[in-house]
Amino acid sequence: MYDEQQSPEHGPLAGFTVGVTAARRADELGALLQRRGASVLRAPALRIVPLADDSELLAATKELIDRVPDVVVATTAIGFRGWVEAADGWGLGETLLERLRGVELLARGPKVKGAIRAAGLTEEWSPSSESMAEVLDRLLAEGVDGRRVAIQLHGDPLPGFVEALREGGAEVVGVPVYRWMPPEDIAPVDRLLDAAIARGVDAITFTSAPAAASLLSRAEERGLLPELLSALNHDVLSACVGPVTALPLQALGVETVQPDRFRLGPLVQLLCQELPARARSLPVAGHQVEIRGHAVLVDGTLRPVPPAGMSLLRALSRRPGWVVARADLLRALPGAGRDEHAVETAMARLRTALGVPKLIQTVVKRGYRLALDPAADAKYADA
Repeated sequence: MYDEQQSPEHGPLAGFTVGVTAARRADELGALLQRRGASVLRAPALRIVPLADDSELLAATKELIDRVPDVVVATTAIGFRGWVEAADGWGLGETLLERLRGVELLARGPKVKGAIRAAGLTEEWSPSSESMAEVLDRLLAEGVDGRRVAIQLHGDPLPGFVEALREGGAEVVGVPVYRWMPPEDIAPVDRLLDAAIARGVDAITFTSAPAAASLLSRAEERGLLPELLSALNHDVLSACVGPVTALPLQALGVETVQPDRFRLGPLVQLLCQELPARARSLPVAGHQVEIRGHAVLVDGTLRPVPPAGMSLLRALSRRPGWVVARADLLRALPGAGRDEHAVETAMARLRTALGVPKLIQTVVKRGYRLALDPAADAKYADA
């Protein structure tokens, strides 16, 4: 569903709509986006299924207790806590912790360190970058030939990580603490897909590789993958929390943006930079007009615009100052049919929404044009 937050002073994301595919921490990410003015379309692309009763996790835990590894890599706080809690439930908690006290325990980041210490353990090392690539570099530099390395998986295989360790001679044991499953309610995902293809969202955020893979898989199931990829490659920004998250998208040729620090806050700040930078800003009829996703800034004042009006405005802005025929504008209107009267109706509503009717000129018997300032005409003459 859409969640909108109105504020007298618009934030940097005002006028933009952002899709959120996260399941865990979706509310936190949505709130961060809304506080900066964005409209949010929530569509959890997966759900996390704990494996407390799962035979696979129990078998892996018993194996590690019986054959203690040389190294244990903890990748997520929620996963490490879930592992210890599950072991407690099976009556193996204390034995597991005793085994972990005697191994080289590596933590991917500060949250995992907190979970390790809360269990009464101490990590030997944690990368400052919070990157699994740095963990891999350390292990390979130490040498892994003949060593047994246990990795707490976080829902999906770690691309290249396990393979690199095995090539180095390590025996790798996966600890599958929880796994990703498709969402129970697929309708929000379908709404996000439809919105992306219709350019009704300006960006989609991804906080895990499984969420990205799930959205792509659903698009393929519906026969919409080519249309989705076209949208992501041209109009809808793919914002990923980190490089691992981006892999399913990049594998299909989709360009992504990622923050320097793999956290929700930096991800939102990145959107605050990227989306306004992508908005078209034009000098029109003595006013500065910035065209955003579902709203327009006119001299810094936010003006919400109906979807039909935004379609017309985008069509006019592709060649600023040039006359666009009614027939061409009709084709730009979603579901308008063949009646050019629909253009006149949508145009009247657009002018009202903008609050400055003279921004758009009617050219009798020809169509409409943005009233581009004369000084800007030369710049856009060959646009």
